[in-house]
Amino acid sequence: MRVGCVKDIKNNEFRVGLTPDNVKSYVSAGHEVLVERGAGVGSGFSDEEYSAAGAQLLSAAEVWSGCDMMVKVKEPLPEEYAFFRDGLVLFTYLHLAADRPQMDALVDGGVKAVAYETLVEADGSLPLLAPMSQIAGRLALQEGAKYLEKTYGGEGVLLAGVPGAPRANVVVIGGGTVGANAAKIATGMGANVTVLDISLKRLEQLDDMFGGRIQTLYSTDANIERAVADADRVIGAVLIPGGSTPKLFKREYLPKMRPGAVFVDVAIDQGGCGESSHVTTHDDPVYIEEGVVHYCVGNMPGAVSRTSTIALTNATLRYGLEIADKGLEQATKDNLAIASGVNTYAGKVTCKNLADSFDDVDYVDVLSLV
Repeated sequence: MRVGCVKDIKNNEFRVGLTPDNVKSYVSAGHEVLVERGAGVGSGFSDEEYSAAGAQLLSAAEVWSGCDMMVKVKEPLPEEYAFFRDGLVLFTYLHLAADRPQMDALVDGGVKAVAYETLVEADGSLPLLAPMSQIAGRLALQEGAKYLEKTYGGEGVLLAGVPGAPRANVVVIGGGTVGANAAKIATGMGANVTVLDISLKRLEQLDDMFGGRIQTLYSTDANIERAVADADRVIGAVLIPGGSTPKLFKREYLPKMRPGAVFVDVAIDQGGCGESSHVTTHDDPVYIEEGVVHYCVGNMPGAVSRTSTIALTNATLRYGLEIADKGLEQATKDNLAIASGVNTYAGKVTCKNLADSFDDVDYVDVLSLV
């Protein structure tokens, strides 16, 4: 198979879908690898390293037209839709529930789109989402702490406090991978942390994990409203794989919060869990609504691109190699985890949560098509 990798063109996206070591793995398995010139520079990988690993260095258009499978990080942008074609395998993050035009373009183009974020293993884990969720959860604290500073519009609070001055209150909505990592950094920085989730079993796990150092609450509208009213930082860490994120952080909460409090919506890729959320970028990351600072960057891990690229490609490589070795059809039959990642195939939507996000979209089981 001819495997391609181009530079991601999303605003301030510096991650890359393949490292030189990944290229070497594909080449050793008998595949050709086409890489756009300069694709890895933002993550610290030079063209010379890709060439030494066995990649052919080409233009973006040549890679798109010459590959059988495109491996990226973020979703294609509208200017790349012209490269869609029947039978092309696209292996990347897609977040289609928040992007109807992209879903329609993939369906109309006959693209076999495999989304990192919906690939689920038999134990229920999300192996290709987990590394970026870990990074996003930790970054949510790192970035949010900065925007609590008065010079950025925040209330002027230090997360850890100092002797004689109170610690900041951090509220995390969602206790999954993002939420747990956010709580880990917040407690490490000395903040008071509250985590809300709808799974009592997960809350029990978090209580054990943190040795009782965090407050856990069952997630209801009333509990969220009470918690955020006294919060300095709120982190939205809610996830429905492949589906639209429920709006748990209500607009009506904003006037009841502290002026200068910060809300970080990590779920913004899937539409966000805040009613007042809209996507921002790394070069213009925040806005203030009703006195609350909103940080809603859609590709947060891109800010730490080398760490993110290595972590992501460590996870994606084995699945990509299986698709390349067997072809997507056989890989889908042999590995139900890969089947769960297929969002569009042969002009059909093959992810149930995605189809359920739209009233006029039908779901088709990919195993009935391959």
